[in-house]
Amino acid sequence: MPRKTGPHLTTRLLALLAALAIFTIATAQTPNYDPNGSLTFVTNADPTLNPWTPGAVIESNLVNTILFDQLTRYSTKDLTPSPDLATSWEAAPDALSWTFHLRQGVKWSDGKPFGAADVAFTFNKVILNKALGANNSSVFSPVDHVEVVDPNTVRFVLKSPFSSLPYYLAYFAGMLPAHVLESAPNPLQVASFNKSNPVVTGPFKVAEFVPGSYVRLEPNPDYWGQAPKVKTIVFKVVADPNTQLAQLLAGDVDMVTVTNPTLLAGVERNPNLEVLRQSQNIWYWVALNQSDPRFTDVRVRQALLTAIDRQAIIDSVLKGYGTVATGPIAPLQKAFYDGSVPSYPYDPARAKQLMADAGWTPGPDGILQKDGKKLTITVPTGQFGYLVNATLLVQQYWKAIGVDAKLNVMEWNAYIQDVVVKRNYQATLAWWSTPPTPDITPYFSTAAAEKGNNIPNYKNAELDALMAKARAATNVDDEVTVVKAIEANVAQNLPYLFLWYPDIITVLNKKVGGMATINTPTAFQYSADWYVKR
Repeated sequence: MPRKTGPHLTTRLLALLAALAIFTIATAQTPNYDPNGSLTFVTNADPTLNPWTPGAVIESNLVNTILFDQLTRYSTKDLTPSPDLATSWEAAPDALSWTFHLRQGVKWSDGKPFGAADVAFTFNKVILNKALGANNSSVFSPVDHVEVVDPNTVRFVLKSPFSSLPYYLAYFAGMLPAHVLESAPNPLQVASFNKSNPVVTGPFKVAEFVPGSYVRLEPNPDYWGQAPKVKTIVFKVVADPNTQLAQLLAGDVDMVTVTNPTLLAGVERNPNLEVLRQSQNIWYWVALNQSDPRFTDVRVRQALLTAIDRQAIIDSVLKGYGTVATGPIAPLQKAFYDGSVPSYPYDPARAKQLMADAGWTPGPDGILQKDGKKLTITVPTGQFGYLVNATLLVQQYWKAIGVDAKLNVMEWNAYIQDVVVKRNYQATLAWWSTPPTPDITPYFSTAAAEKGNNIPNYKNAELDALMAKARAATNVDDEVTVVKAIEANVAQNLPYLFLWYPDIITVLNKKVGGMATINTPTAFQYSADWYVKR
């Protein structure tokens, strides 16, 4: 005699059928990937596994992006801020505070809960602690302090409006664990954390760090999101770009950002590799240290830029992968970019006249002099990408108008410490990679001089006022109007000598799947989506 199907059995059957349906859909959407797959990337020097340690920059940024989640991250569609450790946020009606609602159930990689206290610690005790000189801390100068509203809510209390706060919170702004670092005399200098095994909230954690060789990452079992599909990620320390590309061609490395386009020969013919040409908000510059009185005369700055044939450098060094820069806002920001501002086309005769107007005249040896002193400029340059080659060309262009530029080629980490941290330079060529926002305050404000991201130590009260007005704008039309005035001011006064906007060239092994291609920094914010194709 057959048994009747009771209500409880029916419920169980329906639940089972629903589960099978979900499994079928999920299986259909899951790519055919290798669960034991691994990926290998490169970095040009030993990384520092703390996003706020002074000097932790290009060699550290991408690995830290994987390890340290941020409150926000960039959308892969349009680079607008989207949820990460915060699920939502809103500004107060008076624009003097922002409230962020945190994702619940997040754990650190040691199993401890993440919450509002960690956000408050990261900002109040680290970023806003001027004595520590945290990396990029000047970005958050409008923030007075962070309040803990409840365990899952924080409020950023501002000294002045900061409309771009959600953008900057997505820009290499990882959160730090209070329970691990708050007792340290300096939470940015804990060797066991920075160079060994940091406690993180990202999809991967550090499995092994061999100085001078590699950092190996493994999935973080306590990650709040979907489990990573890659078993291992390795960052090999490879300083030489030629060696990086050789290892890519040999299949030993899966992705390389090619900072020197001359190295691309042969890559495009490799059937296993894909070349991505990406636009980013990056601008290369020459900084003239405004602490040196020779560079406070705007005519000198204008002359030294006019003396440089930037298009020739783009054609020869970048192999055409770039355009002449007119300011700090790249064409990527279509609503704000103003290409009509003065651009100082190459004109050696004009450059010589500007120098003469500023009181600099040729001496017996052809070198410009003033008050009996020769115009000799020390120019440190870091061994990265095409910096050295580009700086050598700038040296020759300046020599042609009577400037004696003496180069000092430095190892990358030493360059960062000497030039960026200590400001021990007279002129230098480098770049800024900035968030996709027209807010340029962290790189130009008087408050960011000396120790912040205002590398030239430039100070201009009128520009400060304009940037503050832009941060207080409540709609795009008002912001566009103010930003245009900022661009005109900057183009006239040249806090930096603007060189070019590069195209970023990334070469990727076709076995890599799930990687957003909008740009590299954003792609690394979604490392849990990566997989290795079968």
